[in-house]
Amino acid sequence: MNAPATLIALIAIAAALLVAVGAWRRQLGRRQRAMRELLDSADALEARLRTARSEIEAVAGEHIDDPVQEAMREMLRQRLWLREHGDRASLAELVQVRDSIDQARGRIETQLARIERARAPVA
Repeated sequence: MNAPATLIALIAIAAALLVAVGAWRRQLGRRQRAMRELLDSADALEARLRTARSEIEAVAGEHIDDPVQEAMREMLRQRLWLREHGDRASLAELVQVRDSIDQARGRIETQLARIERARAPVA
């Protein structure tokens, strides 16, 4: 192989490596962002569940079936899964877990809206 062909081959290899490293960094960035968003969603759900429990107890007392308890257990299951599998989880799995947490928060918001309507004075 002559010098110009070798130089061209080396440049092509270097360019391919740069493209591969760039793709890997973008993937890593998306994964880190997904993990951060997942943890933020879990923290928001936990805070909202604590508020919901307080609001429900204020209306119904402490001796009721706790509708928040199952959501708290689900959140704990998600956090345990994340601790055990998060470092190996795919981007799609992380997004799926975050979506399930966001859906749980939506269900709690719906329940809290019902409670608020029930508490509102009848005009």
